[in-house]
Amino acid sequence: MTWTGPKELKAQLARLWERGDLLRDAVTGNPRFPLRLSLRPPSSADITDRFNEVRAWAAELAATNSIRVEWQELRHRVQGTQKMPAYVWVETLEDALISLGKRKDWDRFSAQVSATRQAHPALLPWLEKRPLQALELSAEWPRLLTVVAWFVDHPHPGIYLRQVDLPGVHSKFIEAHRGVLAELLDMALPADAVDISKTGISQFSARYGFLEKPTRIRFRVLDPAIRAVPGSGCPDVTLDADNFGHLELAVQRVFITENETNFLAFPPIRDAIVIFGAGYGWDALARSHWLKDCSLHYWGDIDTHGFGILNQLRGYFDHVTSFLMDRATLDAHASVWGSEDKPLRIDLHRLTPAERTLYDDLRDNRIRVGLRLEQEHIGFHWLAHRLEQLLDGSTAFHSSTLP
Repeated sequence: MTWTGPKELKAQLARLWERGDLLRDAVTGNPRFPLRLSLRPPSSADITDRFNEVRAWAAELAATNSIRVEWQELRHRVQGTQKMPAYVWVETLEDALISLGKRKDWDRFSAQVSATRQAHPALLPWLEKRPLQALELSAEWPRLLTVVAWFVDHPHPGIYLRQVDLPGVHSKFIEAHRGVLAELLDMALPADAVDISKTGISQFSARYGFLEKPTRIRFRVLDPAIRAVPGSGCPDVTLDADNFGHLELAVQRVFITENETNFLAFPPIRDAIVIFGAGYGWDALARSHWLKDCSLHYWGDIDTHGFGILNQLRGYFDHVTSFLMDRATLDAHASVWGSEDKPLRIDLHRLTPAERTLYDDLRDNRIRVGLRLEQEHIGFHWLAHRLEQLLDGSTAFHSSTLP
């Protein structure tokens, strides 16, 4: 039976709720009621062939709470004159809420709208756009409004998020709600209080003028003659990016590796340091302009992402060379080849001809599908031999450390 019954009528109201339309009316004040619902009645053939069922259907509609049935007389060739439901109405919002069991939810959202209209009317469009999300946040909404008020009073605060001290607001509250707060703050704050170049949750602090946790750069001194830390030989040092950028070290060569074990085991080399890499994030390292006066060597995995990272690094330091990312190294370690789950498919324009050829072979699966060689699988003696070739044996003193 395809006739519209109480279940289908309630589903129509439920769709209005699930789309947020009913809640949205609390913000806009648009009148929606009386609301006529869609009704599919029995056909003339149904009245002929299934008259008793049609009568039961009409009686069920008439007995349904929270709706009003509008009737009309039909002259049927078999059954004669009959009164049949023609339209179904929900007279009031209250009737709709009772039918859906959403009275308490409506009251909570209405309270949010009222509080927002009084404290920050600029946020009303957000409630209109995201009423269901707002309802989920009803318990936190007073605190969110308090936080927004604080931001409005303290543009460009220049402190850490954890230093915001508000009654009833947990120290991690702002961090836990950065996503929704970003949308609210963009509405509430003047344009000059928002750095629109900073996007995403990870850049929330920078977008609204807070101090950010400093990016740290970890490096090992490979030559004991380099005095990075007084009284130490070849220290493993971690500095914030600003202090690293102001280092004055007698360094001629800088190696960058993505693997911590390789970083720790990298052999001693005169006038050199090794940096523990940061994957696709090179912004912090780019502030260290003194690196432009050093020979830079990048050692990453031999896979598409390894070359993608190298390509990105060259966007900051165009003189960087790849190290142990060649076809000979790949072929020499065939026994430890692995698989790359989600290889890059894009073209990389900062690679050398030899690097681009190997990258294309990997990307296009010309050697083997999803081929990769992780850098930690490269033999230490192979590393030492390549360092000898790179340095011509003139500035290296690593060989004494080999077993």
